Amino acid sequence: MLPRTQRQKDILDYITRFSERHGYEPSYAQIARHFGVKSRATIAKHIAALERRGLLARKHEDGSFALNVTVDDPNALCEVKLLGRIAAGAPLDVVECDETVAVPRFLLGRVRPERVYALKVKGDSMIDEHICDGDIALIENRTDARDGEIVVALLVDQNQATLKRLYRRGVNVELHPANSQLQPLTLPANQISVQGIFRGLLRPTA
Repeated sequence: MLPRTQRQKDILDYITRFSERHGYEPSYAQIARHFGVKSRATIAKHIAALERRGLLARKHEDGSFALNVTVDDPNALCEVKLLGRIAAGAPLDVVECDETVAVPRFLLGRVRPERVYALKVKGDSMIDEHICDGDIALIENRTDARDGEIVVALLVDQNQATLKRLYRRGVNVELHPANSQLQPLTLPANQISVQGIFRGLLRPTA
């Protein structure tokens, strides 16, 4: 069963990504802060709606409160195309390849595997988001992005791509790194083309 509203889907996707990245579930306060919502009660209503649809379950351990994302089969794998490299640093020339990687299905949340591709990360500009050099970024193939989302941004005139948080500033776009030592990149909006939205991460063990 799917979420009833787009906001419910966004919250479910956020909880799933947060849980896999950090190993524990976000609090209501963290969810509210991520979506810029002042009232945790508003988040609680969305959580309750997701519970009723069987997409979330709440659990209590030693009096603490946590969320538990419901997944159909945590051991299921799917194949995702590995299309090339993406810069988490200075933009890279687009380098294409033709391989596939096996991805745990739950990492994709509610996004269909055929709408996802993978890119190997080069650089450390997103290290504060725990996206490191050599990681494999899972990207939803989408050209529309909301402010604050991590995107694959193609610098049209240079045919170079980079992984950054996107913010719109009037006629310009700012691409923000997640590294305190680096500065945002500001370009006219017509020089940036969103090629996808960051949805998850694989970290090779070898």
